[in-house]
Amino acid sequence: MSDSKEMSRSLTLVPVVLFGFSFMALATVFSTYGIAAETSNGMVAGAYVLAMIVMMFTAYSYGQMSKAIPSAGSAYAYTQKALNPYVGFMVGWSILMDYLFIPMVNYLLFSIFFSAAFPAIPPYVWVLGMLSLVTFINIKGVKLAATANALITIFSLLFIVLFIGLSIKEILSGEGSGTLLSLEPFYNSEKSFSSIVAGAALLCFSFLGFDSATTFAEETVNPQKTIPRAVFIITLAGGFVFVSVSYFAHLVWPDFSTFTNADSAAHEIIALVGGKTFTSLFLAVYAVTAFGSAMSSQASASRVLYAMGRDGQLPKKFFGAIHSKYETPVNNILVISGFSLLALFLSLTLVASFINFGAFLAFICVNISVIAYYFIRKKERSLKGTIMYLIIPLIGAGLDLWLLMNLDVHSKVLGSIWFVFGFIYMLFLTKGFKQKPPELKLSVDHS
Repeated sequence: MSDSKEMSRSLTLVPVVLFGFSFMALATVFSTYGIAAETSNGMVAGAYVLAMIVMMFTAYSYGQMSKAIPSAGSAYAYTQKALNPYVGFMVGWSILMDYLFIPMVNYLLFSIFFSAAFPAIPPYVWVLGMLSLVTFINIKGVKLAATANALITIFSLLFIVLFIGLSIKEILSGEGSGTLLSLEPFYNSEKSFSSIVAGAALLCFSFLGFDSATTFAEETVNPQKTIPRAVFIITLAGGFVFVSVSYFAHLVWPDFSTFTNADSAAHEIIALVGGKTFTSLFLAVYAVTAFGSAMSSQASASRVLYAMGRDGQLPKKFFGAIHSKYETPVNNILVISGFSLLALFLSLTLVASFINFGAFLAFICVNISVIAYYFIRKKERSLKGTIMYLIIPLIGAGLDLWLLMNLDVHSKVLGSIWFVFGFIYMLFLTKGFKQKPPELKLSVDHS
């Protein structure tokens, strides 16, 4: 291990986009469909459109900040340099909650699905097997992970295209709504718009892949140009896939109240359009997707820990080290793997409750960082500058705050507890605010 060696730049636009898609887990639209249908009163496509609009504003701000600060620290690095080190530390702490728990969600889902399919095999076997393979690939380096991500994304997209095709066939034969054109998946005048808002707050979780792309800035060729493009493509293309699948799922099965079990609603819809063979294929797709998401989220989390360790906000010799052979933050990858072993003991509901709170908090601060860095510090105050660096990020921050307030009570309570622990650690680190947290070591223009 070396604490001075840097990560090598080998990633171009396509691999970075594939990391984002893999983290995002495109097939997650199926696993969340039933719960989202209940939350949004059947208007899942409308909830996804609203979530995508909110995320596009925030993705824009991530893109702008990645141009100024191309760092593996992502939201932590942006807020630390644009606002102040204290805010940066708390944002890093908050976003760590997402990165640490998202791999665990995938291990839990993988275990749940495969334990149901093969009840004779203990659940812990699935968790340990998948965790070991994910850890091995990430230690070996981003090139191997990028190859795996390409295969995973292609497999997922082929399944989604096949699902839409089979859904159209069923609808044209008289199943479900019997029509290919309907506004009901987006908006039903008999239902409250607040249901769409609640659904969007839940479904923003599906878009978290776009910000993971920014954590690979130090391993990307020409990151100031590549990362903003990747963020935009991931958010827009991912949103299009989510809206399309949920639209046709609604047309095939218009009444969400008739699902036998909301958690397994996707299985019922998939069985309807494709029978047992297609249902078996879905199980394979979901396994591959969960694997890809766990791999990408573990890789992203290890880079955030690396950035915080390199800056001294975590023990530098351990967290700021890069392996001399593999050029990856192996210590951090192993830490996240160890943390993910909690999947053997925690419930899916508890783990999922942690995630959105930290994400929205970080998103709000990244939007504010654009204003602080470009509009205030760089004095970009022409008409164009005012729109780009004040109005757009201000709308993004407002929308993120709106959805944060619409999260369920478990997310707010558990997220707040995590935040308080982080604040206490920062007090210890700064000796009660008597000194600043160590700052990010980047050449950034403060003029």
